[in-house]
Amino acid sequence: MTEQQPYRVVARQPGFELRRYPAHLVAEMQVEGTFERVAAEAFRPLAAYLGGADRTRAAGPVAQRAGAEAIAMTTPVVQEEGDRPGSWLVRFVLPARFTAATLPEPTDPRVRIREIPEQLAAAVRFAGRWTAREFDRRATALGRAVIAAGLRPTGAVRYARFDPPWRPWFLRRNEVVLPVAE
Repeated sequence: MTEQQPYRVVARQPGFELRRYPAHLVAEMQVEGTFERVAAEAFRPLAAYLGGADRTRAAGPVAQRAGAEAIAMTTPVVQEEGDRPGSWLVRFVLPARFTAATLPEPTDPRVRIREIPEQLAAAVRFAGRWTAREFDRRATALGRAVIAAGLRPTGAVRYARFDPPWRPWFLRRNEVVLPVAE
């Protein structure tokens, strides 16, 4: 079974759940392109990292690992707007058993490992297609619900996909997540 990113539901509000996410590690890649295309473009390099395209961390020169251990895929795959128009960060949440010290380094310079700090966030879950229009519609509704609840957004909206592309669209689990102030 695929490990899912842990969180704790703090409260349920009209239109969303308020969740606490623990600090966690991600493998991420910045990609230029349309909302619909960037996840597919980033998938191969990120999946290659999970599959063993890495180097061990060692004192002194870094060497390619012999018989690299694959890192299990987790869910969700997260997409977030980057620092400029048309730029997106695509992230694979890494298994909770790893630390920054125990994760191997990616061989692909486009893939970077980063720790995301603990966070309070509003989230809405839905089934459906992975289109920019559908995610935008849900993100707008979530933003309005968060403000109506008296909360203040503190970061970019994240779009989370939990299922493989071959799963029928009407069975796909998706989420829109918005960080909020404590």
